[in-house]
Order: sequence, then structure tokens, then C-alpha cells
Amino acid sequence: MSKTNYGGQAVIEGVMMMGKDKVGIAVRRSPDDIVIEERELKPLDKRFSFLKWPFIRGVVSLFRTLIIGLKALNFSAEQVMEEEGEEIKPLELALSMLLAFSFAILLFVVLPAGIIHFIQGYIDNNIILNLFEGIIKITTFLGYLFIISRFNDIKRVFRYHGAEHKVIFNYESGQELSVKNARKFTTFHPRCGTNFLFIVILLSIFFFSFFGRPPLLQRILYHIMLLPVIAGTSYEIIKLSGKDSVNPFIKLIATPGLWVQRLTTAEPDDSMLEVAILALKTVLPNDERDEENE
Repeated sequence: MSKTNYGGQAVIEGVMMMGKDKVGIAVRRSPDDIVIEERELKPLDKRFSFLKWPFIRGVVSLFRTLIIGLKALNFSAEQVMEEEGEEIKPLELALSMLLAFSFAILLFVVLPAGIIHFIQGYIDNNIILNLFEGIIKITTFLGYLFIISRFNDIKRVFRYHGAEHKVIFNYESGQELSVKNARKFTTFHPRCGTNFLFIVILLSIFFFSFFGRPPLLQRILYHIMLLPVIAGTSYEIIKLSGKDSVNPFIKLIATPGLWVQRLTTAEPDDSMLEVAILALKTVLPNDERDEENE
């Protein structure tokens, strides 16, 4: 039986898993209370087949994951705070996405471009300038992850991130889904979103090397306009890196992202693995779910 490539993300005291047609969220409210939410997934690519085309599907997947992820985080926050809040409203969701996107653009586009703008008068070699800009982006990315990983609440989220990866590996191995089996696997997964973000940064260094030394505003606009191209290409690389047989070049590009997961994942305890297993079982097809419950 062929296995679907499932994926998800850590949320506050829980895990969200995404399948073909469903999203499952499991959140631990107390040592003896785990709430499970099952939501129907209606992807646009089922109605518009061109959205499944290579490179386009990566951009679609990125925005879909952002929307689902924000909703899952909102749900988990409500459960942990024991509030019966309303579902996040479309306007609030749009504003949250806009704020997150603006912060990412400011940190990883405007800041590096601004620094390059001030030093390019002293460096004539475009290759050196682009490499320096790439170093700034990578350093900023790693620095940001390192700083947030120092906060206790984020540390727990990263442990749930590790639980998500272990349970996905457990499922993909064909072994019975259990805490005992999941515990054996690594927390580093090639299809992780951390890998995706790091590959985006690496590819941006390559793509932007063809644009010479434009003025600051123009440089920033080029970065923003090329983001869909870079995101789509990064998605295809992530898909290829998750296959059983990986091209050496693809493996080379994807490997640094696995190293970065040392910052974004941590070893979970058994209670976290239990939550991740429940989230995954929620999105499994009925026949596989019954098989796992036997």
C-alpha cells in the first residue's frame, strides 16, 4: 500500500497534521486531557488543475500552509488558555499574514539590501557583493532562530516539532504508530519547513546574482517579485529531497537545512509523541486509521 506524504507543524502544546482531505489538530490542555479537532480540507488545486503544475504548486502550498498554520495556532492558543474564543476572522487572518510577511520582508530583504547599498561603493565585484548579501541573510536567519529558541515557550513548541517529525518517520517506516516506535526516530526531517526556508535563502543568493547592482528600492522590488519563483523552485527541491533515492546535487542543497533543524527541533517526551500520533491518526484514511487502531 502506497503511503501518502503527510506533514504538519507544531502548535502551542500540540501538533497539527495535514492530509489529503483533512487537517487534524491535537492539543494537550492538561496531563489527562487532549482535545482533538478535525477539519475538512478543500484545496483549490482540486478545482483548478493548473495549480498542481510544478513550481506553481509550491506557491499555492506555501500560502495554504500559512493560512492553515495560523488557524491551528489560534485554535491551540484558545485551548491552552481555556477560552472558548471564536474562530479567527478572515480580516484578522489577513492582517496576521500581512504582518508576518512584512516582518519577513523587512528582516530578510530590506535589511540585507540596505546594508549592501551602503557598502557597494567600496566593493566593485558583484559576486563578492552577492555572497556578502547571502551571508547577511543566513546570519540573520540563524540569529533569529537562535534568539527565539532561548524562550521557554518556544522551546516547548520546538519539542513538539521534534515529536511531529518522529511520528511522521514512524508512519513512513510502515511500523505501527506508537510512542515506543516513534521514540526511535530522528527529529530531523528532509521535508521540514525549516529546510524550505533555508533553501529559499540559498536560491535567492543564486537568482539575485543576475541583477547586478540596481538602486536600493529597485533591488528590494526585484527581491519581492522573484519570491514566488524562488518559493516554487524551493518546493520542488524539498519534494525531491524527501524521496527514497535522492540526486546528490539535491541532497547537497537540502543538507544544510537538516543542520538548521538543530535549532528548530528538540527531543520530545512521551506525552508529546502521544499528541502527535493522535493528530496524525485524525487525518489518516479510514482504512489506515482502523489498521493503526487494531
